Amino acid sequence: MYRSLSELKYAIGRWMLCTTLLVGTLQMAAPVFAEEAAASAEGGPKKIITTESWWDTIVEGGWVMWPIGAFSIATIWLIVDLWMRISIKRLAPDAQVNGVKDLFRMGDYVGAYQFVKDGSTAFADVMRVSLSFVGEGQAATEEAMIGEIQKTNSQLQTRINYLSVIGVCTPMVGLLGTVSGMKGAFRALKESGSGDAGALSGKIGEVLIATASGLAIAIPAFMFFYFLRNKLQGAIHQLQEVVLSLFRKMPYEHLKDCHVGEEEFYAATPNWVSAEEAAPASAS
Repeated sequence: MYRSLSELKYAIGRWMLCTTLLVGTLQMAAPVFAEEAAASAEGGPKKIITTESWWDTIVEGGWVMWPIGAFSIATIWLIVDLWMRISIKRLAPDAQVNGVKDLFRMGDYVGAYQFVKDGSTAFADVMRVSLSFVGEGQAATEEAMIGEIQKTNSQLQTRINYLSVIGVCTPMVGLLGTVSGMKGAFRALKESGSGDAGALSGKIGEVLIATASGLAIAIPAFMFFYFLRNKLQGAIHQLQEVVLSLFRKMPYEHLKDCHVGEEEFYAATPNWVSAEEAAPASAS
């Protein structure tokens, strides 16, 4: 499931951080306080002051709080996961970069391929694909390199776009709760009349909580969407600079037709071409 020990450590770290945030939120949902106020100097009756917990507020918000709660958990997970993924130290660890540099200085390109073959980072993937094309020339190598970098960028950008989806959908869910609460408010007003202020205020409270909860999730989701998108662009540019610096003085003329990687070639001479016709072409 996990390609390396470092990837497993990052996954454990994400789970621990998300669990900590979730547990903290649930603890805040406990009742804040319920205390008695001191009697007045004239000996008046004691006044009970109570406040609602977060959980009471969630229950008062109605059924839409469940999908909004799911959106909030997804938002926390995506922010933590992407914050850990989108870093040049994560995309191109110094140990891997320095290891490839040492092998390149010795001219051991096969060893460099073997070094990054089982790597799970973006740098390892880009180097593995690029080294597989060095025998095809500079143009083919750089094209494969840029293609793999764009693939990494696309994969991470897709994850970031989920924050935008949450930022758009969550207020709509809150608005749906608003409509549902207003419908219930008018029903309560019709059934009990204007004298029952408690039933009417409960439905109005549901309306306000649903709307506010949707906005409370959408605002940070949009904020981190733009922040992480800009951070990804900077990290991808740094990754591209690191890889290009390694291939800057690559002796392509000495590596012509060399097969550094372990990929299998499936394209063969067409079966309608005779062996005698294919031999001069292969020799040339």
